[in-house]
Amino acid sequence: MEQPKIERVLRLMKMMTGNNNYTVEDMAERLGTSYRSVYRYIETFKEAGFVVHRKEGGIYRLGKESRYFKDISQLIHFTDEEAHIVNQLLEALDNTNVIKQNLRKKLSAVYNCTSLAECVVEGKNAVNVNHLVEAITTRKQVVLRRYASSHTGIIRDRLVEPFGFTTNYVQVWCYEPSSGKNKLFNTARIGAVEVLAEGWQFKAEHHEGYIDIFRISGFEQKRVQLELGVMAHNLLVEEYPLSTRDLTQIDEGHWLLDTEVCDYVGIGRFTLGLLQDIRILTPEFEEYIRLTVERISKKYDGK
Repeated sequence: MEQPKIERVLRLMKMMTGNNNYTVEDMAERLGTSYRSVYRYIETFKEAGFVVHRKEGGIYRLGKESRYFKDISQLIHFTDEEAHIVNQLLEALDNTNVIKQNLRKKLSAVYNCTSLAECVVEGKNAVNVNHLVEAITTRKQVVLRRYASSHTGIIRDRLVEPFGFTTNYVQVWCYEPSSGKNKLFNTARIGAVEVLAEGWQFKAEHHEGYIDIFRISGFEQKRVQLELGVMAHNLLVEEYPLSTRDLTQIDEGHWLLDTEVCDYVGIGRFTLGLLQDIRILTPEFEEYIRLTVERISKKYDGK
């Protein structure tokens, strides 16, 4: 299959698994091809073992129960970190490089800036996330049924206005009218999502917090500076690829990490495991590590 057809098939697969519902005619128009060709591609999907659902109104969808669905869906999704790495690789090429231009063109033709939720979550969580995606797209309020709060230990329904996700749909940013606050809700702790007919009432109050390089979220940030040796540097880059944005090489064997974190928990876990290869340059964070080490020592000294 030549390149243009491969590109169309990938785009068709995205349309049949994404947030919106399309008829064959809709998909043909967006792909710039005939509806007969779209029917042929759909038949090819069926022959390859995919389940195709025809819904009311002539809508066609690829079923999540399809054979190989998970494997294929992973090929058409970029997480934030994966997209960052791809972008770094492309940026390393000269702007006049024809390959760079072609790659950007092909990627933009297949991918858009909205990730496919159903590509990275499964089961009940996939249903809930898809409902949240629908609510965000249509700007609707939702009720998070039987939400289990880890802070209070209470399970109850929460009326919210969802408006954004963290990486891989682990959490959803919502404005909660009852508290008047923007909060993060863990999607795995939601029993069910009920999308309401009521639209957003507090759009002006929607504000996402920050997500630091250690994947910790919050509404405030603290600056931390660390001097890293080779081992600490290598492990940081491997485990947290976004950290490359905040790293500066000092000399052959040392790097400066100058970053903003939402909480000391994430960077603390990393630092405690590599204390022998890290020099802490921020007094407040150094005190946090000292107190943490003391608590750990007392815990085990008492045994």
